[in-house]
Amino acid sequence: MAPPVVAAVLLLAVVLAAALVPARAVAALPPEVDARNAIVVETSTGEVVYARRPDRPRPIASATKLMTALLVLERLPRDRSVPASGYRPAPVESQIGLRPGERLTVADLTRGLLLASANDAAVTLAEATSGSRPAFVRAMNARARKLGLTRTRFDNPIGLDAPDNRSTARDLVRLTLQLRTHPFFRRTVALEQATLRSGDRTRFIRNRNTLVAHRRVDGVKTGHTALAEYVLVASGRSASGVRLISVVLGEPDEASRNEDTLELLTWGFKQFRVLRPVRYGQSFPDARPPIRYRRGAELPLVAGGGVRRVVRRGDPAPQVEVSGVPERVEGPIRRGEQVGAAIVRVRQGSRVLAEVPLVAAAAVPRADFEQRAKDLVTRPYVPVTLLAAATASVLAVRALRRGRHRPGRRQGTARSA
Repeated sequence: MAPPVVAAVLLLAVVLAAALVPARAVAALPPEVDARNAIVVETSTGEVVYARRPDRPRPIASATKLMTALLVLERLPRDRSVPASGYRPAPVESQIGLRPGERLTVADLTRGLLLASANDAAVTLAEATSGSRPAFVRAMNARARKLGLTRTRFDNPIGLDAPDNRSTARDLVRLTLQLRTHPFFRRTVALEQATLRSGDRTRFIRNRNTLVAHRRVDGVKTGHTALAEYVLVASGRSASGVRLISVVLGEPDEASRNEDTLELLTWGFKQFRVLRPVRYGQSFPDARPPIRYRRGAELPLVAGGGVRRVVRRGDPAPQVEVSGVPERVEGPIRRGEQVGAAIVRVRQGSRVLAEVPLVAAAAVPRADFEQRAKDLVTRPYVPVTLLAAATASVLAVRALRRGRHRPGRRQGTARSA
């Protein structure tokens, strides 16, 4: 065969082989990203979907403000009015143009911190929380240690480049998970824009994280400095309910940062499926104990809660088992009341994922005297017992009567010789 023909045949074979590769196999390949460090975590299980040097510390720029926000949310009431600090940011710094002494609520300052990434808002909140910037930085590092952020160190509440201001992709996920326990934080970082009010002055700000305009992205925080390069901590939720947090550090530019984040989230969503092995109110064939004093009646037990589980595609579904169902039940039992130790257990192999109590699907009243008596006489052993008792009584009476009618023995008199 001539060399050109051989080359053509080989090329055709490669094309056909590529066409025959299943789409699932292609989807299983993670995207190539420009980030120096990156991670993607599924939040309900904590499973790491993707990681690229996730534990290497590096500058994190304004992602530092996530810890600033956490301390503020934990320590300051959001409706408190706070005077602006005398901090004067450089013209290149992110800011909302606070005038010294100007008063804003903690809520509006926190929106400025998280959306506009305002350095003047960060310093104002830090001083309002701890009295001074150094004291606030000490509180930041103490909170980091308490959260187990072992490779994180803070030097300032803003994120300005400093040797002691750095973290890792994995630590930033842990910090974000803690922040997401605060509803105010979740609502704020999902906003595309917000309005801040100070007296008669109104400020209109936009979220620097432009990805929140994407329907599957709902946070969290951007960052950029010369040393940190471009940073983005993001959160997203798929249509099926899979929740992911991604972190990219050391991106070369904003476009790469956004593109890599979207690709990681989109790819991560495809790796999981949401299962509901137990639903609220679900009944089970093995959970119908008989009701005492009500012959032939059973009490259906149903799940008192639901179980939602995110699993990897291709992994087996969790197993569901029922245990602790009593041999019989007796009223009074309220509808919705847990019956004994009855539970439904969800397992993945030998690991218990969840346990849900089994509760009464209907109320069972206390049995009255008639029901108790009827139950007693209809038991199979009762007639035999009664017959035996009656027979024994008759025999005893007859024996007693025979003993009374039997003639007495005459007593002889001794004679003397």
